[in-house]
Order: sequence, then structure tokens, then C-alpha cells
Amino acid sequence: MENHSELSCSRRTFAKAVAVGASAALLPRTASAQGEDKPLFKISVAEWSLNKLLFGGKLDNLEFPAYCKDNFGITAVEYVNQFFKDKAKDAAYIAELKKRAADAGVTNLLIMCDGEGNLGDPNLAKRLQAVENHYKWVEAAKELGCESIRVNAASSGSYQDQVYRAADGLRALTEFAAPHDINVIVENHGGLSSNGAWLVEVMETVDMDRCGTLPDFGNFRIGNGEMYNRYLGVMELMPFAKAVSAKSHSFDANGNEKSTDYLRMMKIVLDAGYHGYVGIEYEGSQLSPPEGIRATQKLLERVREELS
Repeated sequence: MENHSELSCSRRTFAKAVAVGASAALLPRTASAQGEDKPLFKISVAEWSLNKLLFGGKLDNLEFPAYCKDNFGITAVEYVNQFFKDKAKDAAYIAELKKRAADAGVTNLLIMCDGEGNLGDPNLAKRLQAVENHYKWVEAAKELGCESIRVNAASSGSYQDQVYRAADGLRALTEFAAPHDINVIVENHGGLSSNGAWLVEVMETVDMDRCGTLPDFGNFRIGNGEMYNRYLGVMELMPFAKAVSAKSHSFDANGNEKSTDYLRMMKIVLDAGYHGYVGIEYEGSQLSPPEGIRATQKLLERVREELS
């Protein structure tokens, strides 16, 4: 259950989010207004949805693009660096992965990067090392034809100290990524990054076009039992969004996700003027990974049809 005490945010942040929603509400909302062949949004698959198969040795990272095309008819993918952690600088491997995706007719969208240090580390040397640790993933993303790398804004210290520290690391990494035409995007992923108002302040402090957000429908657990309202959080983060993550866990008899009202959430996404990819990220246990992906895909397609 959401903690409604967390609905409060700065007047500036709330006003900005409301203004975006209000102005976007005036935009055309039909598929025909987007163009005859352009859907309201497109659907991709986040590799983490298949983590049980990958960790279990039943699927290999190189097989991921074709697997999504063959099993779901989805032709856009989001990689997770954990599944080719030692291959970022392996030119032959990256070339093979690029070829596999191209052969399957699949678009590479981004690489989700974890385990490379805290970009907002209070220790300046460690912060700079974390920034440099991400360079190889920027270069790999560029070679694969991706648009972005997804990073974490992990930090420590006071609320305001963490704003400055995270912004400092993100700015340094974005300065490296921008000449490669790669975006650095931050997911709400625990700690203060799951506080929408905080992450907005970080984005405004960085103030670079190539630095943005990846709003995740479900990652709004700040810690110590504290939850941030997911609908408010996504609304706040959408003005900076360069990708969107449709988190799912379990479904009711009607095919609706039990924790997130997808119709409500996708209205927020579209009202921000976003018509890009929405990545399926199934993390449930009631359905197998392929079944969970299909259930999420079916729900997204139904919502898209309703909103069209």
C-alpha cells in the first residue's frame, strides 16, 4: 500500500509536473494523429525479465535479441551488463552481439549498468572511479547502436549533499557520453533515487540534454519501509524521461497488474508527450519469465488500444 504521507513534494517540482501534464493534455491522443503506422508507444523487453533463464544457463546473452523476436514478436531490447560483465571491451563479442541483433531485425535500445561503483559516492576519488568505470559501457552502447546507458544515482549523506554528489558524478559521465551520442539515464532504484522530487532536483542540477530519467513503475521503495507514491513519482520524472520501464509482478483474473494501474500509469506517460519505448520488466514468481513477459505485453497492448 502507498504511503500517502509521501505525496508531498516541492512546489516547484509539483508545479512543473502539473504544467507538463496540462500542456500535454492538449496534444493529439490518437494513433492517427501520430501517423497512420505509429502507435501511441512502442514495446521493448528488458533483459532482467529473463534473469532466471540467464542465471540458470538456459539462455545466453547473445541469444537474447532473437529470443525476444521469436517468442514475443518484440523487436527492441534492453540489455543488462551483468549478463556480459567481462565483455564490454571485447570487440569481437560486441560485434557478434550487434550482428545477432541485426540478423534478427532487433533494435538495441540501452544497457542497464550495475555494479560499477556509486556515481554519487561522498569520496571524490571513488566517485571519479565510478564515473570512469562506466566509460566502457558508453563505448559498448555506442558500438551496439544503443541510445542510452541506464545508471544508478546511489549516494550517501544528507538529502542535499546527495543531490550535489549524484549530480556531480552524472554530469562528469554525461560529458563523456555526449560526444558518443549516448544518453545517461537514471532509474528510480532505491534510496533517495526512489524519491521523485529528489531525482528531479538532481536532473535540474545536472542540466544537460543527454542526462535524463528512466521512470520505473514499481521501484519506489526508499528504504526502512518508506514508500513514495508511484503515480506522483512517474509524473515528476516523465519530463526528463528518455525510456520507461513497465515493472510487473503478478496479475489478477482480468489480466491487470495487481500493484500498478497500468491504464492510469500510461495516461501519465502519454500526457507527458512521451511516445517512445516502454520496456517490459517482469519480476514475478507466479508465472514463468516468458509467461510474465507475455502477460505484461498483452496488458500494455490492451491499454494502448484503449487509449487510442
